[in-house]
Amino acid sequence: MTSRLFAICFHATRPPELARFWSGVLGWKPDDGPDEGSAIVPPDAHGFRIRFLPGAEPGAGRNRAHFDLTSDSPEQQERTVARALELGGEHLDVGQLPEEGHVVLADPDGNEFCVIEAGNAFLADTGSIGALACDGTQAVGYFWSEALGWPLVWDQDEETAIQSPHGGTKITWGGPPVAPKTGVNRLYFELALPDGADWETELDRLVSLGATRTEEGDDDRVTMLDPDDNEFSVRRPR
Repeated sequence: MTSRLFAICFHATRPPELARFWSGVLGWKPDDGPDEGSAIVPPDAHGFRIRFLPGAEPGAGRNRAHFDLTSDSPEQQERTVARALELGGEHLDVGQLPEEGHVVLADPDGNEFCVIEAGNAFLADTGSIGALACDGTQAVGYFWSEALGWPLVWDQDEETAIQSPHGGTKITWGGPPVAPKTGVNRLYFELALPDGADWETELDRLVSLGATRTEEGDDDRVTMLDPDDNEFSVRRPR
């Protein structure tokens, strides 16, 4: 059976503090399960959680992926920006032009994110996280479409985007040029299988789609690389 996107994971210097920041910005509730204190859960049962795991220094360069947050009105965009700054975020200059309507910020660990202006048609009806915007090739967009069973909702000029059949956040890849990868990504996907599913069969399927299995992992999960060498993990079914 096909894996589902269980979580977007952040390597964090202080996981509980970063969880509180994103909980405050998004309005998502802290997880009260095994990840209590270091994960937040979405209001939509079909959505993914966000997990914050120890093991990184503050960001020194741009990540390969960042959140694009949506706004229903100019006033809401202003409120989101103000709330993020109040919680410890800061403005970030990545070369955006004055006439561009989105606001670029960084969370307390230096992870970039954008607060998109109201009226963005591509992100309409996606929820508070409109997109996870990634650097990546067309091939990696095709890989993740097959891996998750999410249809392509954009495929033009080597740019791709996928979205769950249930709606919600889109995952986008901007096409070439793709910045060289330096070190371990600070954001990565965590996949999960339904209880009782055959783990090894799913790992073999992902390899057949273009993933690479690494030596990292434990009895509960394995680390793999997608076709652009981005790390992701697959949880063992219980």
